[in-house]
Amino acid sequence: MSDLPPDLSAWRHHWQDEVDAAFLYQALADAEPNAERQLVYRGLAKVEERHTDMWQKIFTEHGINDPQPRISSRARLLAWIGRRFGPRLLLPMLLREEAMEVKNYLGLHQRSTSDLTRDTARTLARESASHTDALGRLADKEDEPWHSTESGDLLRGLVYGFNDGLTANFGLVAGVIGAAVDYHIVLVTGLAGVVADALSMGSSGYLARKSEQEVYAHEIALEKQEIELMPEVEEEELRLIYQLRGIDEERSRQLAHEVMSDPEQALNEMVREELKIGAQRITPLREGWITGTATAVGAFIPVAPFLVFEGAVAIWLSFGLSMLSHFAVGAARSIFTGLGLMRSGLDMFAVGMGVAAVGYVVGDLVIRLL
Repeated sequence: MSDLPPDLSAWRHHWQDEVDAAFLYQALADAEPNAERQLVYRGLAKVEERHTDMWQKIFTEHGINDPQPRISSRARLLAWIGRRFGPRLLLPMLLREEAMEVKNYLGLHQRSTSDLTRDTARTLARESASHTDALGRLADKEDEPWHSTESGDLLRGLVYGFNDGLTANFGLVAGVIGAAVDYHIVLVTGLAGVVADALSMGSSGYLARKSEQEVYAHEIALEKQEIELMPEVEEEELRLIYQLRGIDEERSRQLAHEVMSDPEQALNEMVREELKIGAQRITPLREGWITGTATAVGAFIPVAPFLVFEGAVAIWLSFGLSMLSHFAVGAARSIFTGLGLMRSGLDMFAVGMGVAAVGYVVGDLVIRLL
């Protein structure tokens, strides 16, 4: 019993992740039209099912008779997205999560004291790493338009842009309502907020993507210079990278030498393997347009009722639509945060309620002081 952590939540979290992964990979296999990739997803699902059994054994070994976790609402949401929009949309996120699993299991291996837990953690880390390679091969298909992280970045930009526009303009509209002004002023102020929020977030998205590309370009230029000035050091780094991927030492040395014999191929390999920089298909202009448009849609929701109704009807309809949208966007954010769907939705619901309350009080206070 000495291996039991003071808080079992970390162990239960790992077990939950494996249960969710088995369910999700099976769902993606069912949704995948390509027979070859379908087999990959089914193979990953079987491995994850074995992982759940390994965690069951660990808990039983330590006298804990917990039932297997139920599939989480987040996993069900991701499965729905995979079925509705195709598995390719989830690949960037799956790659990130498998890479994080490797790190977490390596840490568990180092901290554990029992042989069972250490051996299990080592096996889980190794197989999670192989999952990353398998998913990476799916994502790196050159005949597919989704081999970069474009789909993940696109979805993230849409969700967070929508969220920022909704929250910011909801607070603005609540503040103007608190000032007890004519509904036409609420409408004009809200529409101005839509434009201002969209332009602000759009320009921020553009500048952020542009800065990211400039940083990548600088790192690639430095890597190119290192290959030219000290190729033997870079070849040794590449050999170690191949060995960490499970290739034997002699073959790793041979592969590294072959790659380094072609400077262009060497640069591409080092950029991908050492710098972890993949293809960047979303341009700064497109990033700005996507983020700005999503922000405008979110910001328009609190204003829309005032285009049709007046007075209390418009106010309460605006409040209801905004709060419902806060919950929905919170649930969507759970894709990236890893929180449960209900918890993430309720968190954003609370944020929306707080923003509305503060905005209303400030508006009311300002009009009283004038």
